[in-house]
Amino acid sequence: MSKLIAPSVLAADFANLQRDIEMVNNSDADWFHIDVMDGVFVPNISFGMPVISAIKKHAKKTLDVHLMIVNPDQYIPTFKEIGADILTVHYEACTHLHRTLQAIKAEGMKAGVALNPHTPISVLEDVIKNIDMVCIMSVNPGFGGQSFIENTYKKVQQLKNLIAFSEADTLIEIDGGVTDKNANQLIEAGADVLVAGSYVFGAENPTETIANLKSLVN
Repeated sequence: MSKLIAPSVLAADFANLQRDIEMVNNSDADWFHIDVMDGVFVPNISFGMPVISAIKKHAKKTLDVHLMIVNPDQYIPTFKEIGADILTVHYEACTHLHRTLQAIKAEGMKAGVALNPHTPISVLEDVIKNIDMVCIMSVNPGFGGQSFIENTYKKVQQLKNLIAFSEADTLIEIDGGVTDKNANQLIEAGADVLVAGSYVFGAENPTETIANLKSLVN
């Protein structure tokens, strides 16, 4: 399959959110990546349900929602209701990960699991066949604009090996510090989806930046 680009809405201009959503709609991007932070699991707070509902009204592409929150289970039906197509929870926030994945799928969404930089790939061995996508955090979660953690390449290769060994169909997503400088290497290591935030929305021409990124990885 072709490799996917998912601009992270957290880096958009919130005073001109509709304009930025339309820009992504009309670009070569594949998904919208939406980070939900609660100020508990990560030391920051981002947008909640009303903003995601508003994004859904205008978005013409897949909504890839990344929950950086404690107790994600209690909100699973709500995120389906407001328009999430893919719902990603953090391994570190789930006491009963298998049950959480089942609950996400029961709502008709794709189920993702995110791993913090310090969490090894091996924790997913027993559930990899139940996961539609693994999001490898290539920065510490909670803030945009951080620099890329180099150990990520090794983790992507380890995950790719686990997916192949388990005969799973799991996609690999990279979130944090993605630019044209590391996109190729990430794809070569085995990544399928690249999330780019400040690199896209901070660019002089975001549409062109997305197009360049897309041409680099396909």
